[in-house]
Formats: sequence, structure tokens, C-alpha cells
Amino acid sequence: MAKKIKLVKSGKNIHKKRNPPWYKDGLRFECQRCGNCCRGEPGTVWLNKKEIKDTSALLGISPNRFAEENLRIINGRTSLLEHGNGNCIMYDKECRIYETRPLQCKTFPFWKSNLRNTADWEEQGKTCPGIGNGKLHTVEEIESRLGPELSNL
Repeated sequence: MAKKIKLVKSGKNIHKKRNPPWYKDGLRFECQRCGNCCRGEPGTVWLNKKEIKDTSALLGISPNRFAEENLRIINGRTSLLEHGNGNCIMYDKECRIYETRPLQCKTFPFWKSNLRNTADWEEQGKTCPGIGNGKLHTVEEIESRLGPELSNL
């Protein structure tokens, strides 16, 4: 079924206003620090310069040393390395950089791929014990955290 989009005139600007998302009443999530999202599947975890600086400070090493030992460049972007089994290099029984983890990690599981519909959210919940537990995140909180990524839903 196609999404209904209403045009709302506000002064000289016309804004698109979409119907409320399926999670309009909010979603419960609290990280259980189980590491399921950090292990098993290969992937990329993007970092920006500030995250590199903050994380290297947390680990007590220089940003250059942190980069040499833990980062790779993919198509001009910086990502954490992973072990051969797909586990994040920063995961060792727990996240070694939880306090300064990248935004990508902080916003999980509120990713566009998990918020397309209830089936995707529930599928992610099969491996993430934090989904459905803890704090109720309002639709406003979810969308303000992700802003640009959610604009493509």
C-alpha cells in the first residue's frame, strides 16, 4: 500500500507531512550489553575524527596508534577492523569502548533497516534481547536521533 503524503502550506514553504510511522507509540529498548550486534557477521562500523580522538583517549593511546591498530579505510571512509570471525575488534566479552562507541553503535537498533515495518523490528528482536525491554523511546526521540537516515523510509 502506498504511503499517504499530505502537503501542508506554511507561509511560503510547502512541507511534506507523512502519516505517523508504525512505531508512533514508541519502542522499548535498553542495551543489555550482550554483544550480539558486535559479533558474528562481517560489516562496517564507521567512525568520524571526533570518535577516533575520544576512543583513543579512552584507551590511553594516540589517535595515530589507534588508527594503525584498529581501523581500515573503505572507499574513503574509516571503519573499525573486525576479526576473521566477523567480531568487532573492540569486542572482548564486552565492548571495550562502550563509553565512546561510534554513533552507529549508539543508535542501534534504531536503524532504517530495522524500522521499515514491525516484521523487521521483530526479526531483529530475535537476536537482540534489549528490544522490547527497558526505556520507552518516543517516535520523536527515535527520529531526532536518526534524522537523515529515517528521511528515506
